[in-house]
Amino acid sequence: MVRQKILIIEDEADIRDLLAYNLQKEGFAALEAGDGRSGLEMARAHAPVLVLLDLMLPGMDGLTVCRELARDPATAPIPIIMLTAKGEEMDRVVGLELGADDYVVKPFSIRELILRIRNILKRQAQADSNAGLSRHGVTVNQGAHKASVDGTPVDLTATEFRLLGSLMRHAGQVLTREQLLNKVWGYQFEGYARTVDTHVRRLRSKLGGAADMIETVRGVGYRCKE
Repeated sequence: MVRQKILIIEDEADIRDLLAYNLQKEGFAALEAGDGRSGLEMARAHAPVLVLLDLMLPGMDGLTVCRELARDPATAPIPIIMLTAKGEEMDRVVGLELGADDYVVKPFSIRELILRIRNILKRQAQADSNAGLSRHGVTVNQGAHKASVDGTPVDLTATEFRLLGSLMRHAGQVLTREQLLNKVWGYQFEGYARTVDTHVRRLRSKLGGAADMIETVRGVGYRCKE
């Protein structure tokens, strides 16, 4: 059985070793990088199923790595869990807005981290198993992680892809920001509702002429037109 590859981008060798050991014990293959630039190169070369990304990295910091992964169509679908310090709340917000899927705060529980990894991979698998969706000229192929507007491909991050899929699957239904946080990210991020707004805004910009299929319901949330 081929082990799923998880890339650890962390400059502290003891944390990197601890993560690699526990991931391997859980049945994953661990790839390791000690700085942002080499981590970015490894993500492009090895296509891991998930990236564990420390924000405080030498040279290219974690937020820059997150941004570069999201910009590249080859790496945009890869889920990212940020590893952050307690005092980096604003960086966590920025990271989530850039497309990271989740975060854990150091010092963290290995058991909790493994649970979050499995939850993200489960959501990815569920999204991949859904049939294709098509509305208002927007077509989503869940299994292939591809989206298009009137036949023109649109490059989406893993988070944007799940967000679009959730809205389209519930067309005509208003989804609150809290519901979307739960459906797309899988957790209740208290105080992080603006992250949804940022992703919707970015998603609309990528949809171009089909952007108005996503309606804002003021004071409540968002709805995809039927």
